[in-house]
Amino acid sequence: MMEAIYQYAWLIPVLPLAGAMLVGLGLISFNKFTNQLRQLNAVFIVSLLGAAMFLSFALLWSQFQGHAPYTYSLDWAAAGNFHLKMGFTIDHLTAVMLAIVTTVAFLVMIYTDGYMSHDPGYVRFYAYLSLFSSSMLGLVVSPNLVQIYIFWELVGMCSYLLIGFWYDRKAAADACQKAFVTNRVGDFGLLLGMLGIYWATGSFEFEVMGERLQSLVESGLLSGALAALFAVLVFMGPVAKSAQVPLHVWLPDAMEGPTPISALIHAATMVAAGVFLIARMYPVFEEIPTAMTTIAWTGAATAFVGATTAITQNDIKKGLAYSTMSQLGYMVMAMGVGAYTAGLFHLMTHAYFKAMLFLGSGSVIHGMEGVVGHDPVLAQDMRMMGGLRKYMPFTAITFLIGTIAICGIPPFAGFWSKDEILGSTFAANPVLWAIGWITAGITAFYMFRMYFTTFEGEFRGNDNQVRQEVLGVNFGPGAMDTREKAAIALEHDSHDGHGHAHEPHESPITMVLPLVILAIPSMLIGFVGTPFANYFEAFVHAPGEHFDMAEAAAEFNLPEFAVMAGSSVGISLIGITLASLMYLSRKIDAKAIAAKIPSLYKLSKNKWYFDEIYDTLFVQGSRRLARQVMEVDLKVVDGVVNITGLITLLGGEGLKYFETGRAQFYALIVFAAVLVGAIIFGVT
Repeated sequence: MMEAIYQYAWLIPVLPLAGAMLVGLGLISFNKFTNQLRQLNAVFIVSLLGAAMFLSFALLWSQFQGHAPYTYSLDWAAAGNFHLKMGFTIDHLTAVMLAIVTTVAFLVMIYTDGYMSHDPGYVRFYAYLSLFSSSMLGLVVSPNLVQIYIFWELVGMCSYLLIGFWYDRKAAADACQKAFVTNRVGDFGLLLGMLGIYWATGSFEFEVMGERLQSLVESGLLSGALAALFAVLVFMGPVAKSAQVPLHVWLPDAMEGPTPISALIHAATMVAAGVFLIARMYPVFEEIPTAMTTIAWTGAATAFVGATTAITQNDIKKGLAYSTMSQLGYMVMAMGVGAYTAGLFHLMTHAYFKAMLFLGSGSVIHGMEGVVGHDPVLAQDMRMMGGLRKYMPFTAITFLIGTIAICGIPPFAGFWSKDEILGSTFAANPVLWAIGWITAGITAFYMFRMYFTTFEGEFRGNDNQVRQEVLGVNFGPGAMDTREKAAIALEHDSHDGHGHAHEPHESPITMVLPLVILAIPSMLIGFVGTPFANYFEAFVHAPGEHFDMAEAAAEFNLPEFAVMAGSSVGISLIGITLASLMYLSRKIDAKAIAAKIPSLYKLSKNKWYFDEIYDTLFVQGSRRLARQVMEVDLKVVDGVVNITGLITLLGGEGLKYFETGRAQFYALIVFAAVLVGAIIFGVT
């Protein structure tokens, strides 16, 4: 029975692909009829993903019971000695990732029914979701780097389609282009690195690449610098996909897509693909110290930049986007310092509580739209919210659970995974630990700022003064910059604003149920990776390493754990206390502090000026280059062509007078030429 499950594991990515293909063909061929069968299409797609989820959990259970890893491959292309294999592999890491992706995608699809119920693109959205799920599942089961790259690009294409789902909105169209272009930069590096490693090792298999690259460097046949360059180029792919500095700029803009896809892409799946690739390429990276150092410092910088930017965000989804970027930084930093299991453990815990937080923000936006209409600026701005716990109790309690989990408060899931990362980082590099430790305090501050501003206090959605501030009439600390104000004012003027309720409302059961289900792993799943009984590390550990749980439990040092855990919980509690004094009891004036440190406030508010720098360097720079090329084209290339044409024209005009067809005229020319020659030679 178990062997049969492995033989049919290929169905896991194929089932959602079949759903996307059939619904997509229906939309292309019988658009009106297919759109009328809204619920039927949704049930069909969700059922197929449910079957994939069932298979995934069966494989996870089988692997947990001790079944050997299973790989199926076939020759996809062959030329001489070159053989490219395709297939699928099921090992411990794959089994865990399949379970994470299918559960989150399944719950997001159920949630979508409530969130997108009135959207005319309901069926199209389900088709895109299904295609995206299939691409991500295909990436997870890939046995070699080429197949990962194929699905990597498919995932990128799906994110482009989903971020720009409301393509008639300029902001959404710009956001999906930005995501696409930024990811192309990282993917180009990944492609160069892949080709470089293949040139050196002659293989795309992870273990083989690692072993051969190491032996080539040790024997001196390949320089260490070149091996490091190949590894860092491969790492560029995860830098873009997992929104690491400096290729993170696409992630906050991607919030223009519908909230369910924010939960799927930016919590559990697409951004996790980068961390997953680092894990798969670990046999290559771990033997190259330069690559590991680069990975660790990139992660630390991303964690800090993301957290410090999130402090000043007023858009609830953008705040969560920067939070995601910061948490991904933790995972990448863990991989860089050699804490392979800790990084993947945080990937798992974060997937559940961040998916819940994003879906919770969607529930809040859904409730707010009843009051402020479908204007995304007003519906997503936390200054318009407040007191929502009274109106949306289920959303509030699940959001609070997610907030506590991400802050690393025991015994919630985030505490165990974040503490393991910080403990491993301290052992490897205390400076990196200090960055991660400070970031933990900032995380607690901005997350509770988000919770208090949204769910506590008085509801501000009907306050015209607040509305004016949000729309940029009053510009001060916390308001948007002038460019945003102009765009918002235009959007607001075009919005009719009639027929709205005076109070928000709780979301329908299809939206609340996934939140309640996700709250369970957000609270409890951390217990599978406790330092005194680490079942997660016993199951998922670095390739080639052995982990004995009894031995690890015997080596467990309680006083050391208490100091490390106490320090991380302590700084989180300081952050929570500051947030409550500023945004709950209002004993500290946040605007006064912002006014005292305007440069730091603007640095955070303007997202560390990355967009402005890129605009000046690349956008304006490429336009200047294009203008100069145009000048060369007009004046030099066109000039040469025009002069050539003019010479031809004048030559033709002149010569036509000499081509008369009369013999006497030609004889006269010959006589004149001979006479001139005789005179010249006679003189000389």
